[in-house]
Amino acid sequence: RVDWDKLRDRIHWGIRFLDDVVDVNRYPLEAIQVATTGNRKIGLGLMGFADLLIRLGIPYHSREAVAFAAKLMRFVHRESRAASEKLAAERGVFPNFEKSIYAGTPRRLRNATVNTIAPTGTISIIAGCSSGIEPLFAISFVRNVLSGTRLFETNPLFEQMAKDRGFHSRELLAEVARRPSLAALKEVPSDVRKLFVTAFDVTGRQHLEIQAAFQKYTDNAVSKTINLPADATVEDVRAIYVEAHRLKCKGITIYRYGSKPGQVLSVTEEEEPRVEAAPDFVAVDTDYAGDCPGGICDF
Repeated sequence: RVDWDKLRDRIHWGIRFLDDVVDVNRYPLEAIQVATTGNRKIGLGLMGFADLLIRLGIPYHSREAVAFAAKLMRFVHRESRAASEKLAAERGVFPNFEKSIYAGTPRRLRNATVNTIAPTGTISIIAGCSSGIEPLFAISFVRNVLSGTRLFETNPLFEQMAKDRGFHSRELLAEVARRPSLAALKEVPSDVRKLFVTAFDVTGRQHLEIQAAFQKYTDNAVSKTINLPADATVEDVRAIYVEAHRLKCKGITIYRYGSKPGQVLSVTEEEEPRVEAAPDFVAVDTDYAGDCPGGICDF
């Protein structure tokens, strides 16, 4: 379950911290400092949404997930504004307040904006959770890092459930790593396959519904990527952009499978997606960024 009281406490501390950052930051240009301190815009966000859904037993592409996304972000936004109002009582409203949409209203805020959903692609690795509000990219995959090293990673929630349910094996994890989705992997129980959905299992519409649920309660933009199959058409892309606009999303990113060279996943001649084999994979400690299952990498 979600500890809403603890989350409220963390939100209030986060807003205070970000407001302090506005003051202690070193600005490269005076014009940037004037604009930033005049509006005091901040963007408290979240990450690990996909992991949270898994812990709650909610499939990412379900109606329940959309409803929960709205409930979660409504809470985050309400408490973020409440924290900003407390700061305004202590420190005053942001300097450009009288020029803002809040002028003439009872709401007095320290910050012109309070929430943003960022990609968190790097900091989520540090935190050991899924990035932003994205679904899991894959259950097992290879992460290419700047040094040219490839790190094999398996979702720890899946691995633990596999052990708890008795279907864990090194061979299974090796097979999972060759697939972007568990949907056709019969060795994994059906209820687990339904819960551990990946970006490849989620339709464009389902991606947008999750994004729109968060955007409704986010005053800045929401970072979201929609993964499309290799045979996606121009019309498919157009439909997504039009629908994103209709749902009032402030931005959208689309990635068509296979549109860039050197991507982690490739497709065999049999049209079965798999992870590219690489003889130079390295083993790393599990508390780093990833690890080979059982300490031995099958690739």
